[in-house]
Amino acid sequence: AAGAAAARAAAAPITAVAQPVGADDAPLAPARPRALVDGSNVAHATEGAGPRLANILLVRDRLSAQGFEVIVVADAALRHQIDDAEEYERLVHAGVIVQAPAGTDADYFLLSFARELEASLVSNDRFRDRSRQFAEVHRHVILYMIMGDQVFFERRTLRRT
Repeated sequence: AAGAAAARAAAAPITAVAQPVGADDAPLAPARPRALVDGSNVAHATEGAGPRLANILLVRDRLSAQGFEVIVVADAALRHQIDDAEEYERLVHAGVIVQAPAGTDADYFLLSFARELEASLVSNDRFRDRSRQFAEVHRHVILYMIMGDQVFFERRTLRRT
């Protein structure tokens, strides 16, 4: 049981970053920037294939390597479509992937969550129907492209809407 608990803890996402303090109680290092990943959008990014868990893990790992605190959010329907359902369910149970509540508007949920967390949002979705309501989030969308086992990111400029 202890080994299983340790494995779950190792798989759990980082949801808070401790701030070391010095003698004057000032933070020594800034908190890592947050990136909220549109897990459903990323899973479907491979042309000619169904939704892939590997896409989500690739994006998550690349963002982590770039210093982001990563939060992957997927809509409730993805669990029925993903290629590796067993591993997906394990990651949801471990808290590595957060599932949006069933019956919610997934775009609204993602944008609201990104606003609340002051996080960048990794997605190729344009969110055009919500761009005015969530203008500040829209400016922090990070586009991506997956090629094989590599992922490339591009931050949107204010010119692109």
